[in-house]
Amino acid sequence: MAVRPNVVLFDVLETLIDLDPLAARLEEVGQPAIVLQPWFLRFQRDAMALTIAGDTAPFEAVARESLRTETKHTLSERDVEYVVEGFSTLPTFDDAAPALKKLSEAGVAVGCLTVNSPDKTRRFLEGAGLAGFVDHVVTSRDAGVWKPHPEIYRFAAKRLGTPIERLALVAVHAWDCHGAKRAGALSGWCSRLEYRPGDVFLPPDVTGDSLVEVADKLMSLH
Repeated sequence: MAVRPNVVLFDVLETLIDLDPLAARLEEVGQPAIVLQPWFLRFQRDAMALTIAGDTAPFEAVARESLRTETKHTLSERDVEYVVEGFSTLPTFDDAAPALKKLSEAGVAVGCLTVNSPDKTRRFLEGAGLAGFVDHVVTSRDAGVWKPHPEIYRFAAKRLGTPIERLALVAVHAWDCHGAKRAGALSGWCSRLEYRPGDVFLPPDVTGDSLVEVADKLMSLH
């Protein structure tokens, strides 16, 4: 039976942060806005492939290389840098701050489990006004592997000093929630991106149409 977590970690990209404004940067360098989705999917795939192969996957290097490939090497390095730098300027979703605040005020340790660098993640949190609600930042660079490798969730639990069964991951990606579950953690899935979690993944412990609803349901666990 799922129990109320004492630590809740949030995925960042597409869960807290809206990637859509990157499409405007792509258009500014002569690419169609629709390149955003296949680029981001290639970026995730290539980073996961490096992890599976036993190698590290530095965020910006993989982002740049996947963008070069997706645009058939038609962008200048200056344009590539301009688009990738856009990650640091992205806005949060409207439900991000209320969900983090709700959990923080409930006495739960709140953190981010992300693939970006620790410094850039903290700068994002400060710029978005979320830093006051976030106690911890754990990244793939810290753990040495990308999500959904089970070691990153175990690493996070150990780093934060909690039994993994009392740690919850919140994400809009069913595969991320599946990875957390496989590692022994709790998961909360928000339907904003995928609408349904799918039959091939382990079911999340709680689901909701917004991050606030997910937070409420996690706090309602016994």
